[in-house]
Amino acid sequence: MRTSSGPGARTSSGTGAGTGGPATELRHWGEALAAVAAAMAGMVAMAAVGLYFAGANELPSGGYGAVVAATVLMAFGASARVEGGAAFVAGAKGGIEAVPLSVGLTGALLLAWLFLRPMRLHATVTGRELLARVGRVAVLWTAAVLLLSLPAEKSFTVSTGEPLVDELGDLIGASPTVGFAVDTGRAVGFGLLWLAVVLLLALAVSRRTPLPLPLLRFHTAVRPAAHATLTLLLVYVALALPVGLVEAAVGGHAKQTLAVVFLGLPNLAWLALGVGMGGAWHGHVAGTLGLPMPQPLAGVLRDDQNVRLDLATLTEQDSRAWLLVALAVVALLLTGLGMAMHAPPTVKAWQHALHLALALAVAMLLIGVLTRISAAYGLTLLGFGGSGAAVLEPDLLVLVAVGAVWGAVVGLIGGWTAARVRRNNHPQA
Repeated sequence: MRTSSGPGARTSSGTGAGTGGPATELRHWGEALAAVAAAMAGMVAMAAVGLYFAGANELPSGGYGAVVAATVLMAFGASARVEGGAAFVAGAKGGIEAVPLSVGLTGALLLAWLFLRPMRLHATVTGRELLARVGRVAVLWTAAVLLLSLPAEKSFTVSTGEPLVDELGDLIGASPTVGFAVDTGRAVGFGLLWLAVVLLLALAVSRRTPLPLPLLRFHTAVRPAAHATLTLLLVYVALALPVGLVEAAVGGHAKQTLAVVFLGLPNLAWLALGVGMGGAWHGHVAGTLGLPMPQPLAGVLRDDQNVRLDLATLTEQDSRAWLLVALAVVALLLTGLGMAMHAPPTVKAWQHALHLALALAVAMLLIGVLTRISAAYGLTLLGFGGSGAAVLEPDLLVLVAVGAVWGAVVGLIGGWTAARVRRNNHPQA
């Protein structure tokens, strides 16, 4: 019998997750394995290339592989710790909490696309079938994170960045040996949380993937706004890519710039979106430790005490920062119109405003959380020392508020504009 419930239906046979024999079950496990393997491979490749340009390939004793593995785990939100020393005369400690979003976004897009693809070929999906698919991916994902955590621990000798300290260490045979490790339990926990968020957002964004019947009522309210918001975020990353490549070609710091592109391009792109919308961060970069970042951003944060990062402080470093406002206005207006045009004509303008206000508020909350940085390193050797820190924290209340306000405004404008376009295209007789 033919059925046709659920958005984006193509066939009428159902997903068949609850029917069929071992061959069907094996095929479903193969689909889950393909999604997990592709996501992990993409993340490892992105991290490896980015760290290569950052110079991590020069780390001794297999340190490059350890840093690549740890960077992928950090893309889930896990933190890395640094501990070490040299006999009784030296000590090192530190850690880093930062999300390399180029790595994470690559994995998220691959995982979401391959997870959703089999379901798009069918008309319906039950809650039990959907949970079974999620469960298979979760089991394989946990195994992959555990395997990845094994090489994410390595000890190697490092330079302090201070010539006098390094020379003293070499002279007395007490060069600092630093251990780089990620806590396995936290990595698994954050990895599963990351997986849950990615799959939830994938289902919310996809307009063609069928939903279980109890969730169909959310299709109109959630999916157009979620899809439009994701498009906005991806467009910002796409616009930042050629800017980064041009800067690498003509800016005189090609490797450093390419390291930023392959590790943290979305971090900077979405920071630009937040600043252009009126959001703010605060932080500082001090000492001998610094993360690669554009000059205007480094100019604002290069301070021993926390400073505010917003449109005003960026403009003091580079007057062209005001272009971020113009770009945000245009992008947000197109986002509101795109959402309204893809929603059913029965949705009213005030409903568009509400839906996009919620979507952009959530997006800005996630951007704030994902762009935070906390990195520190300290070393002592016979009374001499080298240390540094980089901190960037979001003003979450400001970010969520500006997201909600902008969403409401452009959602309302988009709803009015879409209604007028439809009337002009289909005038009443």
